[in-house]
Amino acid sequence: MSELINNSKFRKEKLKELILKLHKGEDPQRVREELIATLRQVPYGEVVEVEQELISEGLPETEILKLCDIHGEVLDGHIDQTGAAFIPEGHPVDVFRQENRELLKVIEKAQMLLGTLYSVPESGFREYSLQILSCFNELMDVDKHYKRKEYLVFPYLERQEITGPPKVMWGKHDEIREQLKGCIEILRSEDLRKSDLEDATEILFAPVLKAMADMTKKEEDILFPMSMDVLTTDDWWQIHRQTLEFGYTLYDPKADWKPEGVTAENTGEDISYESGTIRLPSGSFTAAEIMAILNTIPFDMTFVDRNDKVKYFTQGKERIFARNRSIINRDVRLCHPPGSVHIIEKIIDDFKTGKASHAPFWIQMRGKFIHIEYFALRDENGEYLGTLEVSQDLSNARKLEGEKRILSYSE
Repeated sequence: MSELINNSKFRKEKLKELILKLHKGEDPQRVREELIATLRQVPYGEVVEVEQELISEGLPETEILKLCDIHGEVLDGHIDQTGAAFIPEGHPVDVFRQENRELLKVIEKAQMLLGTLYSVPESGFREYSLQILSCFNELMDVDKHYKRKEYLVFPYLERQEITGPPKVMWGKHDEIREQLKGCIEILRSEDLRKSDLEDATEILFAPVLKAMADMTKKEEDILFPMSMDVLTTDDWWQIHRQTLEFGYTLYDPKADWKPEGVTAENTGEDISYESGTIRLPSGSFTAAEIMAILNTIPFDMTFVDRNDKVKYFTQGKERIFARNRSIINRDVRLCHPPGSVHIIEKIIDDFKTGKASHAPFWIQMRGKFIHIEYFALRDENGEYLGTLEVSQDLSNARKLEGEKRILSYSE
């Protein structure tokens, strides 16, 4: 049998036979045992080829989608990644993998919380449900991870005539997104009862958490190794350059990957840190100058666009509120504690309707007096462009008295 195990054609035919058995309703555990007995390990590339062949031979993508979780369970632990390419730090695949680590942490936390549901007293249920909601708000951030696969990675795979598996995976993304939205809608219900969540856990919450965890396995066991094999360095560079248009998921890369041979002159960016001038009616500055200005002003600023997505924040040395690039392109509602979301929604609604253009707040935090202001941004025609959040520590300013007319750097 050893010579057959090492034969790619035999392996693919056997794997195809096993998958078709699943589609005919055979017991997954029995199929898994047969897989172990006959194949032991299946190279990641052959899994993709078999799925592609099944679709080409007429098996509907919807049918593969319906049972792809069962496929994953049968294959789990038996996909051979020998020969998979090395992934440098900061590379798009490295970023995807790091995001998966963070997603799994939140998934595990949500599963742990749901596992204690039956022991939660009614008196503490509201606080408990808000903890669950916080987890699912974070998990909804996976939308950026999935969109980068769908709009950046999949098109390059399709150029290599790998079309079936991306379509199946995209379908699974859509299922997960809809299920997450359903979970969040339930958790946001003001009249949610413990019994309601108990009922929903088994049919909705637990399955979507498992589906998300399984998706990370599919990516790392099959999609990423296969993508590294078929995409070129230039493909990955183009993917990397467009990543920030979608944003990161629960992770801020520590390294900025740039392949050998790429310089400031051939990045293809119209305005970059190294070159380019931004011209406005009252003057102009280079990208480096505006970056320095924005990161030197003595307050924090965060910009939310007209679609309620976080698009930019300043990076001063001493921030008042922590920010990292994982919030880029994230819905601003998901960047605040559940208990304060209604305030943010009220501000944005009033800004959009023109009812208000400025919302100030001030709080005491860690012995400091913090002033927070929200400003509506509008164009010359009064059209709403977004919201600017400005936060400033006014503790020292409030202590000032009299005048200071003498130069002194120590004060």
